[in-house]
Amino acid sequence: MSGAPAVRISIESASEKQVQEVGLDGSETYLQPLSMSQNLARLAQRIDFSQGSGSEEDEPPPGAQARDWAAPGDAEDEEGLVKFQPSLWPWDSVRNNLRGALTEMCVLYDVLSIVKDKKFMTLDPVVQDPLPPKQNPQTLQLISKKKSLAGAAQILLKGAERLSKSVAENQENKRQRDFNSELLRLRQHWKLRKVGDKILGDLSYRSAGSLFPHHGTFEVIKNTDIDLDKKIPEDYCPLDVQIPSDLEGSAYIKVSIQKQAPDIGDLGTVNLFKRPLPKSKPGAPHWQTKLEAAQNVLLCKEIFAQLSREAVQIKSQIPHIVVKNQIISQPFPGLQLSISLCHSSNDKKSQKAASEKQSPEDHLYVLEHNLHQLIREFHKQTLSSTMMPHPASAPFGHKRMRMAGPQAFDKNDISSLQPNEGLLEKIIKQAKHIFLRRRTARTIDSLASRIEDPQIQAHWSNINDVYESSVKVLITSQGYEQICKSIQLQLNIGVEQIRVVHRDGRVITLSHQEQELQDFLLSQMSQHQVHAVQQLAKVMGWHVLSFSNHVGLGPVESIGNASAITVASPSGDYAISGRILYDYNRNV
Repeated sequence: MSGAPAVRISIESASEKQVQEVGLDGSETYLQPLSMSQNLARLAQRIDFSQGSGSEEDEPPPGAQARDWAAPGDAEDEEGLVKFQPSLWPWDSVRNNLRGALTEMCVLYDVLSIVKDKKFMTLDPVVQDPLPPKQNPQTLQLISKKKSLAGAAQILLKGAERLSKSVAENQENKRQRDFNSELLRLRQHWKLRKVGDKILGDLSYRSAGSLFPHHGTFEVIKNTDIDLDKKIPEDYCPLDVQIPSDLEGSAYIKVSIQKQAPDIGDLGTVNLFKRPLPKSKPGAPHWQTKLEAAQNVLLCKEIFAQLSREAVQIKSQIPHIVVKNQIISQPFPGLQLSISLCHSSNDKKSQKAASEKQSPEDHLYVLEHNLHQLIREFHKQTLSSTMMPHPASAPFGHKRMRMAGPQAFDKNDISSLQPNEGLLEKIIKQAKHIFLRRRTARTIDSLASRIEDPQIQAHWSNINDVYESSVKVLITSQGYEQICKSIQLQLNIGVEQIRVVHRDGRVITLSHQEQELQDFLLSQMSQHQVHAVQQLAKVMGWHVLSFSNHVGLGPVESIGNASAITVASPSGDYAISGRILYDYNRNV
């Protein structure tokens, strides 16, 4: 063993980290090793600086050398006494003070030598703050008041800032409350729904039975244009609506009866006549007027689209023409019915162009009103067609399907039960009736103004139908009402003809031609005059020799036939023959 070579063994501490915590799942949390600065601080904490230096403790006092020859047991007792008793050397405190003074002098010498060289340290004089000058009591009083006022002003400014913030919050809350109340008011009049973070409304008539494909959606937005710091105007509304661009402005359906144009190419786009925009009702918000105008534009577009569709589909002897925003039909020869969609946006350029190209006003407001009524009736029929089945066991769906089931109706029977006339056909019939009524009234008025004897009186009935009107015509001779009875005629004006009912019940049918009505009225006036001469001859004692309502003698008349009568005096010595012919332009 002694001859074996020596082996050097190095014993080092394990480099593993200390485990701080072991979790329930077996995971271990390690402590990070200390850095050099942390390790130095840990070692410095172990030093006790309250003990004296080792040199002082190791150096024995002068009297201690005499006790070095004592017994070992006595030495241990003395060491215990030295640790707990003060030093027995009387010059110990003097020595310590001298050593401290020497240390301080050495340090002072080193500092002075460094400062003297001025390489490593320099000494600068310390500048003391000057003492404030003495002020008089008035200045001090002003300064104190200024400080007090500044503090009070700062408090007031903070309070004003808080009040302004509170007022702004109250106005914002009030505007939010106003917006909610206005939104509730809007919801009472229009259909609203929320899609995401937007509030959308419906302008269409789909709920009333409309089939127009336009969506008719408007958006409800919050009006944030006004500044809360400024004065809020009286007409301010926290709510505003945004409608589609194609529904802005105003629109109406223009219906007119004109003379037939020589060429279809002469027809251009009908511009909007000067019609004022609808005024808002007193107390009504501005969005109500805006939405009503947009809904009216949508309804006018639906009416024109329906009329255009029917104009293309209907097969008539004279085809209907659709040109741009016009529908042209020919109700009577030489006349044309024009139905136009007039739409004016809020753009100033379009309004200026429309005012420059303005044509004479010949709009039939009655037919426009009737068009709105007809489209609403169409909506009602569409909505009522999908009613609940009766009885409950019947198939659900359209009424025609249920009728075809239990009653075994075929397609022809079902179509015969349904109204076949469309919107365009109805409005053309109404236009024919209006034109025929106007022409009849014009003919009667012209005859009454041109012919003084006999007199013509017309009494129009106030209770009329859209397809039929009635007027009572009286032909009288002024001053001879007691002798000669007046002729009473009842004219029933229809769509394409006029039915004349006499007092005795005879019925005569006249066409739409104005000449026929003139000839008939002139012949009735001639008969009335002949009858008046007969009655006057009887009263005067004269004898009627002959009379005829249609004389075939003499020159040929341009209009109608002449009437003639011959009377003789009571004695027979004299005879008078008269020939009566009424012309439209002159009385013969």
